Amino acid sequence: MSKYCKKCGLPLDEGTKVCPSCGEPVVEVTVEEPDFEKKEEKSKFEREFDKFNDTEDKTAQFDSKDVEDNKIISLFSYLGILFLIPMIAANQSKFAKFHVNQGIVLFIADLVLGVLMRIFGWTFGLIGLGWIAAIVNSALGVVILVFVILGIVNAVQGKAKRLPVIGKFEIYK
Repeated sequence: MSKYCKKCGLPLDEGTKVCPSCGEPVVEVTVEEPDFEKKEEKSKFEREFDKFNDTEDKTAQFDSKDVEDNKIISLFSYLGILFLIPMIAANQSKFAKFHVNQGIVLFIADLVLGVLMRIFGWTFGLIGLGWIAAIVNSALGVVILVFVILGIVNAVQGKAKRLPVIGKFEIYK
């Protein structure tokens, strides 16, 4: 354990009463020295999620004022049909348009998956295995929710980062 000046942080020798750097009286408080060698290990899930979410980041292509002015309204892009709000209200913003496009692609993916799950559920229901369709439908719902959360977090943080898997599609420019 070493002693440090509480005002300027200078390491102090034992018995020092006044900091030689700033003149602050030394109070007897000990602080454990930081261990810069320690690195927090990520779990396998965190590593896999980071890899899954390692998508193209286009933030640098946008004007910082545009980003700052439109990051809150852009979050609506990921709330279903509410993508119309930034589409109409911020139609001059390239940043908002980026997120509107991501939201439209997510909305279409959700609609297509919903129709497919209805067909899948009906078909499996006929043979008494509707519970399988329910499990798959629930899992897909969680995936869509994760995409919604990722999109909202990116928009609010002022990032123009594509959604995993579906983010590469351009529908609205």
